[in-house]
Amino acid sequence: MENKNVEERKAAYLSGMLMLIVAILISALSVFLAIWAGGVSTFGLYIDAGAILWLPISVCWAVVVLIFFGLFILKPNEAYVFTIFGKYYGSLKEAGFYFINPFAFPTQISKDDTGFSITTAGATIWKPAIRKISLKAITLNNEKQKINDQLGNPIEIGIVVIWRVVNTAKAVFNVDDYFRFLSTQCDAALRNIVRMYPYDIHNQEGAEGADELSLRGSSREIAEQIRVEIQDKVNVAGLEIMEARITHLAYSPEIAAAMLQRQQASAIIAARALIVKGAVGMVEQALKELNEQGIVELDNERKAAMVSNLLVVLCGNKDPQPIVNSGTLY
Repeated sequence: MENKNVEERKAAYLSGMLMLIVAILISALSVFLAIWAGGVSTFGLYIDAGAILWLPISVCWAVVVLIFFGLFILKPNEAYVFTIFGKYYGSLKEAGFYFINPFAFPTQISKDDTGFSITTAGATIWKPAIRKISLKAITLNNEKQKINDQLGNPIEIGIVVIWRVVNTAKAVFNVDDYFRFLSTQCDAALRNIVRMYPYDIHNQEGAEGADELSLRGSSREIAEQIRVEIQDKVNVAGLEIMEARITHLAYSPEIAAAMLQRQQASAIIAARALIVKGAVGMVEQALKELNEQGIVELDNERKAAMVSNLLVVLCGNKDPQPIVNSGTLY
């Protein structure tokens, strides 16, 4: 069965202050007619005319009651969605004092979870309904989820999503509960994106794969992809995803210790590679300076010994201990 999307439109309304003044005037008129009808009956004259006056009095009071049923106040960043006999009548999103068709009722969007309810034998039989739609920016803090990354490593990740309602008709009529709908779509989008990237890129040489994205090293780019993915899913509900951020990212406890050792080993190897590269450059520079300035002439064996000593000194973890050689190498 085809799902027909409801497009938002503005409900027809009148000024609430104007209709309040009209209600006051009609009330004053009804009181005047009531006094007049009572006066006619008291003096015993025009009894038929006095009885007839009660009909317009009743009509006046009925009109006043209907006017008061149609009056309501709308605060900033709040909205109402109205229906008449099951059909969409329109929405109002601007703050003000309004009068609307008394037979147009605000649509219920959810139940109030503030704690006020009526219970019988431990079962809740009534909760107040929430009919106002908030247009403010709302924060959805999704719980941490365990997801496998691109390499199959289980990780824990959590996101926070900042969103708001931009189309009240879609939010009310296209989905059953847009709060739960958004939460479900956040979970699905998070799983889809996380499975496409590794937690981290372990590259010893640093050249290959340097431009690849990872969950740890490219959190902003990944968060933006998550936001776009969620937005694409919740357009049908009339929601706007303003921002998405990764609030928690870590390996799962069962592999956290092993992955920590791997990270430490990678860091040690990378540091050693940098030290060796620098040491080789320094040895090369030293031999070049000695040769150019003619300080001492070294044969291949002496050069090899000198290179060995310099590399030991430059690459060692501890401070070198000097040894004074009073003889020759032979």
